[in-house]
Amino acid sequence: MLRKLKSFDIQSRRVLIRVDFNVPIDNDIVIDDYRIRETIPTIKHCLDQGAKVILMSHLGRPKGKINPKFSLMPVGEKLAELLEIPIKFSQDCVSDDAIDVSHNLQSGEVHLLENLRFYSEEIENNNEFATKLSKHGEIYLNDAFGTAHREHASNVGIVHHFMHKGIGLLIEKELKFLSDTLKDPLAPVLLIIGGAKIDTKIDVIHNFLDLADNIIIGGAMANTFLAANGYNMGKSLVETDKLEIAKRILLDASKTKTKIILPIDFNGELDEFGSGNLKYANYDDIKKNMICEDIGELSVNLFADIISKSKTIFWNGKIGVAENKDFAFGTEKISIELLRMNVLQ
Repeated sequence: MLRKLKSFDIQSRRVLIRVDFNVPIDNDIVIDDYRIRETIPTIKHCLDQGAKVILMSHLGRPKGKINPKFSLMPVGEKLAELLEIPIKFSQDCVSDDAIDVSHNLQSGEVHLLENLRFYSEEIENNNEFATKLSKHGEIYLNDAFGTAHREHASNVGIVHHFMHKGIGLLIEKELKFLSDTLKDPLAPVLLIIGGAKIDTKIDVIHNFLDLADNIIIGGAMANTFLAANGYNMGKSLVETDKLEIAKRILLDASKTKTKIILPIDFNGELDEFGSGNLKYANYDDIKKNMICEDIGELSVNLFADIISKSKTIFWNGKIGVAENKDFAFGTEKISIELLRMNVLQ
């Protein structure tokens, strides 16, 4: 049974919260603060109850190396603005200095830790790393709904080091919404699912087979599904070890009412990530040196048409490499369509 935030006595306690501050940043400025704002109710509740708040998150994919491009410092500045209070920031998430800052917090203060993924141990769910993270708090809360499914140290390994642990208000709200909506969804039902890895989304897809009328697959996952259908995806990210799983999902879907819809065109780059040599192609004409990083306008129109006809819509994961403005087109257009329908609030 998941323990809810309001069941804890957190006065004067150090509350370590896993949040999702993986937001787009341009020139050290947060250009979309939606995910930060979604965490504010949990943070404010803790502060109002006299807690000492420590926040941890990842940002982007620094691949286990310190990279100023992926620093959470701009996020800290935006958070301070939203909370209207100064916050403390540590340039490391598990250093002795960072842990000392957490231990010396006063009630009502906030401490943001630097990017968890500056350490490869985070993604590896390394126990020693999880142990160090746990030293920041006395109570652990997970409020990172978008990343709670990942078997990472800050989600999974860390919980073994806490007697008092639970979920924040955002996850509580999302779970209630899912529970209520899935009981009797209005048809047609649509699932939009993106991201890079199939294995983190397999259960979601299977749960929606025969429940959803349509499943739109985007992000790098779509590359793997198209490759499973025999299409050449050039140098795009394809999980070659998951091709059989993708084939099985497509076969399972064919036995239900659920239709799986894949992109029909792509925007990307030639040769390597970050080359800046932009390229557009249809799904059946991907060049050997092309990397597909976003959907094209034809796919957007196809997806928007399905969205417009749907009554219940679930969305999980980005449609492309949306943190790069050159490849945010698909995600932005889908967001606009959902906003137009008052699906996103």
